Amino acid sequence: MSIRLITFDLDDTLWDNRPVILGAETAMRDWISVHAPRLASQPVDHLSQVRGRLLEAEPDLKYRLSELRRRTLRHALESVGHDPEEAAQLAEGAFQAMLEARHAITFFSDTVNTLELLANGYSLGVITNGNADVRRLGLADYFNFILCAEELGVGKPDAKPFREALARSGMSAEQAVHIGDHPGDDIAGAQAAGWRAVWFNPEGKQWTGDKQADAQIRSLSELPAVLQLWESMT
Repeated sequence: MSIRLITFDLDDTLWDNRPVILGAETAMRDWISVHAPRLASQPVDHLSQVRGRLLEAEPDLKYRLSELRRRTLRHALESVGHDPEEAAQLAEGAFQAMLEARHAITFFSDTVNTLELLANGYSLGVITNGNADVRRLGLADYFNFILCAEELGVGKPDAKPFREALARSGMSAEQAVHIGDHPGDDIAGAQAAGWRAVWFNPEGKQWTGDKQADAQIRSLSELPAVLQLWESMT
């Protein structure tokens, strides 16, 4: 059966996320240094310790990254003497500074052209465990739907995001393919849901998953040829 639905992971699939996260963390800590010096004076791992305790108490927060970040900041600020109201205000300020930098993204050179090409012939969607918002990145017009773990309450590799994508698109699993960089979350998750999966592997890493991906690409511009090959085999 022909592919009609293509979904994409975001971080490290449509852009290199490493400099983005580094910039976001720097922006947040710079904001804290100016507006919350008591927290800034704490050891560098103070926030990560608070985050770890929150995740231990509520494991599902790992799929709600924005809420986890806000709570981590709020608890950390209260731990250094800020009252709850002040801590909430400061936490939101630090979070917004981080979120703005989180969207200072440079796409891979072929991202936009590939999305534009594929959007003319396929239904496109996003399935992400992250908290980047394609609407803030100028990509929303290419996608028919956007599914993030924070809104669903669960993320890849769980089957729920893939089932929801089929429900939103009206497609069957046999008509769907997911593109992503993570062998477990993206490739194994999609295949377990009955989809095809394309591993985005720009650095030529060795495969570490169990079942091989249905295809592997090193640049997004290779994806149309993969789809055409599959089409010719149907």
